[in-house]
Amino acid sequence: MDSDPLLEWRDGLPWSRRYGDVYHARDGALGQARHVFLDGNALPARFAALREGEVFTVGETGFGTGLSFLCAWQAFAALAPAGARLHFVSTELHPLEGADLSRVHAAWPALAREATALRASMGALPQGWHRMHFHGGRVALTLLAGDARRTLADLDATVDAWFLDGFAPDRNPELWGEALMSTVSSLSRPGTTAATWSSAGAVRRALESAGFEVRRAPGFAGKREMSVARCVAPQPRPVQPPWLARPPSHGARRAVVVGGGLAGAAAAAGLAARGTSVTLLERHGGLAAEASGNAQGVLYARLSPHGTALSRLLADGLSFSARLLRARLPADGRVWSPCGVLQLPEDEADGRRQAQLAAQAWPPGFLRAVDAAEAQRLAGVGVDRGGLWFGEAGWVHPPALCRALAESPRIRVVTCTEALDFEALDGGGWRVRLAGAGALEADTLVLANATDARAFAATGWLPLHAIRGQITHVPATARSLELRAVLCAESYVAPAREGWHCAGASFVIRDTYAGVRAAEQAANLSRLEALSPAFATAAGIDALDPVMLPGRAALRCASPDYLPLVGALPDAAAFRQRYAALSRDASTAFEGEAPWLQGLFVTLAHGSRGLVTAPLAGELVASLAFGEPLPVAAGVMRALAPTRFLARAMARHRG
Repeated sequence: MDSDPLLEWRDGLPWSRRYGDVYHARDGALGQARHVFLDGNALPARFAALREGEVFTVGETGFGTGLSFLCAWQAFAALAPAGARLHFVSTELHPLEGADLSRVHAAWPALAREATALRASMGALPQGWHRMHFHGGRVALTLLAGDARRTLADLDATVDAWFLDGFAPDRNPELWGEALMSTVSSLSRPGTTAATWSSAGAVRRALESAGFEVRRAPGFAGKREMSVARCVAPQPRPVQPPWLARPPSHGARRAVVVGGGLAGAAAAAGLAARGTSVTLLERHGGLAAEASGNAQGVLYARLSPHGTALSRLLADGLSFSARLLRARLPADGRVWSPCGVLQLPEDEADGRRQAQLAAQAWPPGFLRAVDAAEAQRLAGVGVDRGGLWFGEAGWVHPPALCRALAESPRIRVVTCTEALDFEALDGGGWRVRLAGAGALEADTLVLANATDARAFAATGWLPLHAIRGQITHVPATARSLELRAVLCAESYVAPAREGWHCAGASFVIRDTYAGVRAAEQAANLSRLEALSPAFATAAGIDALDPVMLPGRAALRCASPDYLPLVGALPDAAAFRQRYAALSRDASTAFEGEAPWLQGLFVTLAHGSRGLVTAPLAGELVASLAFGEPLPVAAGVMRALAPTRFLARAMARHRG
């Protein structure tokens, strides 16, 4: 939804009719936020005491207007040392957007710079995880859109200070109850602080039952009391199999990333933003030489109405990539065009799936259903059916995005250089042996080289396979230039870039031929005609010779379950030995840490969805390396863990 549907303005203040309460006080809102949350958690002194490279994490139970985040950001920027970083994690069931948020922020000119940057980054926020970066990368906001009881239970983070905020406890008791406070405690450590404007006895008792010591403190202005707390007995977190748990963080001073496509460039950018010196290796003469090298790539997300791990990843990834593109590339129609994507149903069953999906609560700026008439208006060409409209999506020139991600003084791009193998160094770290001669050493190694990751001795077990994909370049005509949005169903076609439309793509499993085939060119044209007969006529495809048309083929990397592989890698031999009991009883419980290969990560198997999944995966790898709050739900992280395949194989008696 665009904002809380029950939001209204009363005498210039935003009210929620759902809860019958105001978002903030008329006078002294900034002063109250600073007094209650910053001073209540002693943040000015704690920010000033941070060390170079240290990360401080704030958690919040109600984002609301973003006021407390903006105040924390401003205080951190003024007081913390230059090398420290702030992570702010907040949850909100009804994120405000657009005109409502602008109107609220206009009341706080002292926060104008921060508030403007926040609004520019947010966009439409569907339910899920939304990672944003500010202040030169030193401030990160992870906004969890959804019910706090669900989102915080699926958060993987350790919080240093809590802002307990929300509508009044008697109007929104779920946000203050013992169940949520127990979750808050499980995300804390001994010494984690908490502060809230509420002094209600029920709130204090809920905190005490969750392992906090609570005391009253003077409230702000005319309010007599507030509550401050300190965690002394954190509640236990849910136990996960060791191979699906977060690996220990080690930081990353120097890293080697193997593979100069989108996955590798995104991982390099994520690490460099945290201060890592990165060497990005590419065996070809430039970045994006293989699957990331198409002239146009589409931000495409085929979502499920059932909330699967893949669908959650795609929704979060689509939002993340859209924010990334807005920040990194000009929307000039040459490298990036936020023209929107019109997803048409392939058949009646797909139409029913789309209807189920559209019936859920999506912000209309992110996803909404359109009928045939509106679909044709949005597309600019004849469309014979309605579908789903993704208003923040569009097409991008992937090589331009790869180059933009690699544009950092901390990233050294080394081309025409192939990694032959790698080995662990005594005392930690990795030596990467290069073709020809020479080697590179680093404490962190990220493999982002698609199916070639299997060529290394330590990673030959990775279950990767190639999928051939071929696109066709269709010359633009005066009439085909009327196409204003990406059309997609079983195939896709994008508005023209530099005189050509990109159409495709074929999908051929376990075919490693990388040349252009006339038969696949013809099949792409046939699917294009089925997608939009009107566009096919406008482009004059009947007169085109598939043999003479330019095209491009590349090999995508996929996994058996078609989810990416993102995360840390274990020692496979030690894994099989330690968890041998899985082959006898798949329900066997294990304790202790998995045999991780410290500092070794992968971001692989993004298939045909790389523009949506690879940028977020790069952020995930960097967050794991540095022990930061994750940019995806813990359940999604577990679904992406490469170790899932080792455990499954052993449980199926194939270990």
